[in-house]
Parts: sequence; structure tokens; C-alpha cells
Amino acid sequence: MTARCLPDTQNFESDAERVVWRALREQLPDDAILWSNLALTDRKGDCEADLVVLWPGVGVATVEVKGGHITRAEDGSWVQVHQDGRRSPIDPVKQAKRTRYALRDFIRQRSTLHDLRMTHLVAFPFTFVDDDFAAPECPRWMILDSTDITALAAHKVESALHDVEGAAAADHEHIDEIVRCLTARPGAQRELLGALAEREHAVEKLTAQQSTILRQLRSNPRILVRGGAGTGKSFLAVDQARRLSREGQRVAFVCYSRGLASFVRRRFASLPKDDRPAYVGSFHNLGVQWGAKPLEGVGPPYWETELPIEMLTLAAHLTESERFDAIVVDEAQDFADSWWPALLAGLRDPASGALTIFLDEGQRIFGREGAPPENLVTVSLDENLRNTKQIAQAFGSLAPEQMRYLGGNGQPVQFIPCSTDDAISTADDVVVALMDAGWPPDSVALLTTGSRHPVQVDRVLSEGTSGYWESFWDDADAFYGSVLGFKGLERPAVVLAVNGFREPAHAREMLYVGMSRARDLLIVCGDPALIAEHAGDGVMKRLRS
Repeated sequence: MTARCLPDTQNFESDAERVVWRALREQLPDDAILWSNLALTDRKGDCEADLVVLWPGVGVATVEVKGGHITRAEDGSWVQVHQDGRRSPIDPVKQAKRTRYALRDFIRQRSTLHDLRMTHLVAFPFTFVDDDFAAPECPRWMILDSTDITALAAHKVESALHDVEGAAAADHEHIDEIVRCLTARPGAQRELLGALAEREHAVEKLTAQQSTILRQLRSNPRILVRGGAGTGKSFLAVDQARRLSREGQRVAFVCYSRGLASFVRRRFASLPKDDRPAYVGSFHNLGVQWGAKPLEGVGPPYWETELPIEMLTLAAHLTESERFDAIVVDEAQDFADSWWPALLAGLRDPASGALTIFLDEGQRIFGREGAPPENLVTVSLDENLRNTKQIAQAFGSLAPEQMRYLGGNGQPVQFIPCSTDDAISTADDVVVALMDAGWPPDSVALLTTGSRHPVQVDRVLSEGTSGYWESFWDDADAFYGSVLGFKGLERPAVVLAVNGFREPAHAREMLYVGMSRARDLLIVCGDPALIAEHAGDGVMKRLRS
């Protein structure tokens, strides 16, 4: 047996460290890792672990090594006697414990391992210690002396770790995760930021090329654009509203989701005044603008049925200057049949006024089966531009039509199996690990498929719905939302917590929407059986590959 040793080149400060290292290297199993001279920094300052044992299925131990002859004075202090007779006061147990907790905190901050079996030991390779030795802070089992080093060093490390209660032993994957954290290269965050910026530029360039489709159809006033997730529909919707506004038309950009409306308003606010539509917002808020009562405090029967009827009446009293020349609708699959007459009534020419509709039949997650107006020129988009190939392939079988994947290669999709009840807490750990690994907080979103995340609930209660959506732009923390509210939006990294489904009949669509919100990195946390039940074995196979 020979343990794997890190770093590749050892540089020992003493013969004692080399002796203990060599003994553990030969006695530990092949899958264990022996780390020498690991420098650590925490809030208390700098420290160094002489040796660290990372043992799959057993745990993690730090070992403080002291050469010379080690004695313990009557007052409980430790003394190191050197070959030349010098006596140095030392505290090996305190040093071992210090590095143990510094390493524990490092691992917790940068990985998903928050309950890891760990211990600390001291090694005196040139000192004999009686079997009946005992000290309050250092029982005999914690010491590797000259007799232990010969053949029992690894055995004593294993025994010490097995005696640790209430903590889990890391498996091979967890040990690999720790090693990745410990071997992170300087500048890794700068490299990550550069890679994200480069891919964002490539994605925007690909999506902008789609605009030629609409320019070729500019002689057609009424257009229906169908496309799956990642085909750039929302980008095209914004571009269409911008182009029509620049031509001098009075334009309304309308959608259903408050989140998408907030995002699009921000986008238009950054454009020249002549490029901005006269109205940007949700269908229901358009009714409020026309004179309907505010939406706060009303329930689904009002905005689903009563408000559209009221809007139709209100539209009849709009002045010519209040009406629109053109309407652009994004995420139109969310619209009910009864909404269309009310919306078209806001046009100066309801029968033939300009209308551009964007929709994805696979994203019907609200249970509405509305159909857009007839007699529209239909355009189909079948190229996924915004998701990496790995992400697009993961949800590909959930899309209504097969797409070509042009988004480029990226990181593998990650799947973390857990129970449905543990999906949110597992996802929380992943978010922490991502940000510790250098992901900017405003590039990460945690989305739930069932009940809302507690952070989302708290933000809505404390800041209101509008204030909550403003947090989408907060660069100090990740965004916490639900799949239902995140339609039409995206983030470079999405952690999807599959914590059940409010409406199991729409679970497949929920998974399709949730997985497709990730542009560069997708991590799914949930019960494999539940996901396979609703998404199919093909999706589950992709997640596990």
C-alpha cells in the first residue's frame, strides 16, 4: 500500500516530519491522500499543518510533528529537548487543533461538506511514550510515538477517526472535492470571470444574428415566432419592439411575468429614448394603467377572468394618443384566450395593427391553454444559442421540438441526489460552494420547483414584490426564486432545487423551464426517482452522465 502524496514535491523542515510522512505513506491504503506542509489562513492568522490525512470512508486528520525528545512538565506545559540540549517550550496539541479547525472551516466555506469526520493528532517519532500516559488535552491515543511510527501510525489514525461521533466519513467523491478546493490556482476567479464574459459575448453575437429573421419579415405586420428554450426569443422580442419604436410607432411590450417585465424595463432603460416602447410591463399592469384597480390584494379570479373583461371596456374609452400602433408579446403561451381581445383592443387598428408574438409551447406551466390570434405569419426557431451544449442536451428531450445546439461546449451538468425535503438545503450548500469557488453572486440563481425558498419569502415580505425583483440586480448575493417566476430569464449558473411540484400535471414543463434557465452551468438537486417519473429516464441519464 502506498498513499498518494501531495504536493508532488515534498520540502520537509525536519527529519521528524520526513520520518512520519514516510511511515504514513507506506501504511495508508492506495486511495488515501497524504498532504505535507499545508499552509492555511483563517481569521486568526496563518498556520501550517505538518501532515494531513485524507482517507475515503474514514475521515480527515491533521498531524503535528515534533522532533527531538518531548517531555511534559509538572505544570502541564510541553518541552522539546533538542540534540544540542536546548529546551524549547511548545504546544503541539494546540497547534494540531488549530490546523484542524482552520482546515475544517476552509472545507466548509468552499465545498458542500459541512459535517465531516475530522480529528487531530501529534507525532513524536523520536520519543517513547508510556501506554498509561494521559493528559487532559492529549490522551495516549492522540499520540504517535517512536513505537507507533514503525507499523501502527495509519492504524492509530484510523482508530482515532472511527471514535469521532456524529459526523460523516467523506467518500471518494468528497475527498476529490476537497483536493480540488485545496489545489485551486491563484487567479482562478479572474479566469472564470474572463470565461463568462467571453461566452456572454459569443452568445449575444449569435442571438443578434437572429434579428435578420425579423428584418426579412418587416413587410408583414403580424408575426408569430415559435421556438424552444435558448433560441433567443426574448432577445428578438426586445429587438422587435426597439426597431418599431425607432420607426416612430407607439409600441407596447407586454408579457405575463413580473420578473421578465422588470428585466425588460431595465434593458430598455439603457437604450436611447427613441428606441424605447411607450409601454413595457405585464398584461395586467397595462389594465391598471388604463384605469383598472391595483392588483395588490386581489386573487386569481380577478386577474384571470374579471380584469380582461374590464380591460375590454376600458379600451373603448382610450384616446387615440393612448392607443398603440404595434404590440410585442413575449412568453405568449402564458396568455389565456380571454386576454387577447382586451390586448388587441388597445391597438389603433385592432383588426390589422402590428402584432408580433413569441412563444414556446413547451413552457405552458400555468395551466392556461390559450391560443394566439389567427392569420399570423409563423416563424420557427430551431437553434439553441444561449445554453451550452451540455445543458441543452440535458433538457433536449423535454422541448416540444428537436433543436440544433450552437451554444458551444461548457462544463458538465451536475446532479446531486437528495430527498425532496432536503433539496433546498442541498442547493443552499451548492450556492455557497459556487461563490467560494469564485462565481460572482449576481451570476448565480437558486430556483425551486415547489414551495418558495425562505430567502425569497423573506424578501417579498420585507421589500414587496417590486423590491424583490430589484434584488435580481443585486451583486452582493445570489438570486433566490421559483421556476414559475423566472420564465424568460437566465443566469450563467443555476442551481435547481427539485423540491416537489405544486401541480404534478405540469411537472415536466417545470423541469424543462428550470433546467433551461442556466446559460453556462446547471446543477440539479433532487430525488432521482421523482425526476425520472416526470421527465423520463433519458433526462435522468443525461443528468447522471
